[in-house]
Parts: sequence; structure tokens; C-alpha cells
Amino acid sequence: MGVLSARGPAIVLETDRLRLRPWRVEDAPVQRELWAERDPRVPEHRRIDAAGRPTLEDVEAWVRDGARPPARGLLAVEVAATGEVVGYCGLIDGAAGTGDEPELAFELLRRTWGRGYATEAARAVLGWARESGCARVWATVRDWNTASRRVLAKVGFVASGRVEADAVHGDSLHLVTDLTAGPAGTV
Repeated sequence: MGVLSARGPAIVLETDRLRLRPWRVEDAPVQRELWAERDPRVPEHRRIDAAGRPTLEDVEAWVRDGARPPARGLLAVEVAATGEVVGYCGLIDGAAGTGDEPELAFELLRRTWGRGYATEAARAVLGWARESGCARVWATVRDWNTASRRVLAKVGFVASGRVEADAVHGDSLHLVTDLTAGPAGTV
């Protein structure tokens, strides 16, 4: 389970193996790598385009411009033992049609898959959401993304019954978890 700790104005979540913290400009190569290795079924606007955008410089500017951490946002996932940033996990503004309820989002570098980092990070973020007063959190995942669907099931997400059909990129499933039922992953 994640521990919420305030260090200065930033929120840092810690687990046994991970530290989730605000992004730093020097982390931009990790974000760029995430863009580069995305599945070709991911919509084009979330992949590197024919002109090579976003460039590393673009990503650095995004990090610099977002230097003040929002109340809810995406945190860099750092392996505590090594300091290596391996992806992100956090809360974003509510999924379409869910009002003010936040959406869990995560993405990790392929070379780190299969180590349980996504599940561990998601549990920490859901603990943070619960402590912040959220009753429910949503997640949207493509039907073909079985690895992310497994992570979401492990941390307590269930089908909401809402599906957005997309013959080109794969249907988007809207999942939900009730944070009032107990610790993340036990509902």
C-alpha cells in the first residue's frame, strides 16, 4: 500500500519498491521513449508522428511548463532502489461522462513489464485518491490491452457496462472501482 507523504509543495507516494513523484525535466527521455514504443493500435495523436513529434525538446517543454504539480496528475514512477524512472501513474480529470470523478492512468516502459510495478503504483495512487476523499475512480482501457486490464482487475476495477466502439483502434472499456469498499485491490 502506498504511503502519502508531503515533501514541500509536491506529493510523493511511496511503496516498498517505488516512489511516485512529480516529473522533472531530466525525466523527459522516459516520456519520449513511452511515446516511441506505443502499440500501433494506439490512436495516432498519442504516438510519434511522421515528423518525429513530439521531440525530446517538446517533452522537456511540457515538463517545464507543468512544473507546479496539480492536485491530481500523473506522477513519474521511480524504482526506489535505483532511482530509474520507468513510467507514470496517477489521476487525470474525469473520464468522459463521469463528472468530477478522476480517472486512473498508467503506462510503463516495456522493458519493465511483468515486475508488478503497474499494480503497485496503481494501488498507491488509489490509496491517495481514497485519502483525498474520492469515492470512485474510473479507468478507460482498450479491449485488446489485456495486460492493463489484468492490472485494473487486480486493483479492484470492474466493468461499468459502458463501451465506446472503435473499429480502427479497438473498443474502449470504461471500468470503475468503489473506494469506499476498502483498500485498493480488495474490493
